[in-house]
Amino acid sequence: MISLAWNSIRNRWPTALLAVLAIAMSVALILTVEKVRRDARNSFTQTVSGTDLIVGARSGAIQLLLYSVFRIGNATNNISWESVHDIKERSAIDWVIPISLGDSHAGFRVLGTNHDYFTHYRYGNDQALQLAKGELFDDVFDAVLGSEVAAQLGYQIDQNMVVAHGTGNVALVEHERSPFRVSGILKPTGTPVDKAVHVSLEGIEAMHLDWRNGATVRGEGTSAEEIRTMELKPTAVTALLVGLNSRTAVFREQRAINTYREEPLLAVLPGVALQELWSLIGVAEKALFIISLCVVFAGLVNLVSVLLAGLNERRREMAVLRSTGARPVHVFLLLCIESTVLTLGGIILGLALHYLLVGAGAVFLRERFGLSIGLTLPDKTDLMILAAIAIAGLVAGMLPALQAYRKSLSDGLSQRL
Repeated sequence: MISLAWNSIRNRWPTALLAVLAIAMSVALILTVEKVRRDARNSFTQTVSGTDLIVGARSGAIQLLLYSVFRIGNATNNISWESVHDIKERSAIDWVIPISLGDSHAGFRVLGTNHDYFTHYRYGNDQALQLAKGELFDDVFDAVLGSEVAAQLGYQIDQNMVVAHGTGNVALVEHERSPFRVSGILKPTGTPVDKAVHVSLEGIEAMHLDWRNGATVRGEGTSAEEIRTMELKPTAVTALLVGLNSRTAVFREQRAINTYREEPLLAVLPGVALQELWSLIGVAEKALFIISLCVVFAGLVNLVSVLLAGLNERRREMAVLRSTGARPVHVFLLLCIESTVLTLGGIILGLALHYLLVGAGAVFLRERFGLSIGLTLPDKTDLMILAAIAIAGLVAGMLPALQAYRKSLSDGLSQRL
């Protein structure tokens, strides 16, 4: 029966090929959408890893996460440097990364921090930040660029850049008196780190040294040489990334920071806040999955249409098979086997097309959207989807098979040419 079904498909290869291509495109689409959806979620939830607490001014967990990790929005208030010192001195605290925001360059956020950021910050599966070229900032006016900043603006090591006050795309007020020098460029991470300009906390203080209320004070202008001799100590920062000696103390430390009496602070668990944020923006992934299911359904409908359209042309073929001893059940099985072969062919071709799309689009997605997509073997979910499509293909072939089963022998023999 399998040999007979294969020969029958070969005799009608143009029609069969269209059915296989329709199923292949459906399979490739649903697997690719599922892959992007899954990896996008993993990339999102692993934007920051290894950080036990994020601390900021008291507002909301999602707002704190957005401006401290994703550089979206602004803080309602800053954290005083005295509070930073108090938190750092707690016995359960292992390390603290201060973050200062509020300036930008060509639409990219400028992030003030210290060397602990490059030592302790982790993303993905506990991956550390690495330099692609250059070195970390050592001078007050050094800057380390994220990979996307360097790529889009075409910056190289030792090139000068001017930071603007505020976070808009249009620089209305620039710190022209204190230009920064590109000292290093980070390797791509697929996270908001790629879109940030990293400078030292002393650099943030230096470029605001002669500023009062958001404007340069006329007649004042401290030279870069003088600034380098000053003890530039920050008075406040925007947020803190905190690591603990033991994660068992995370809830105790969170409670202690949230009830800190010197100023109102908020400490959130990054994983919990990321899941909460994803639950708000995850509607798009569900919509994509539903669309891909509709495409698969359309492919299976096309398979049924192809089999039904060819059935009328094969009435004499069915009658000849019946006259040579084939029973109605044999005709039924023949069409079921044909639909299964076409479906399996579409699945195999769809898998190949899926890997081609993922391989070709991985670089584009990383450079354009900061989304890291890798080639992996089908997981349990993918195998379940493929099995469901194979079963659906078999079921789809039963409709024309039942119609052929009910045809009488004389129906095909009496057909007029």
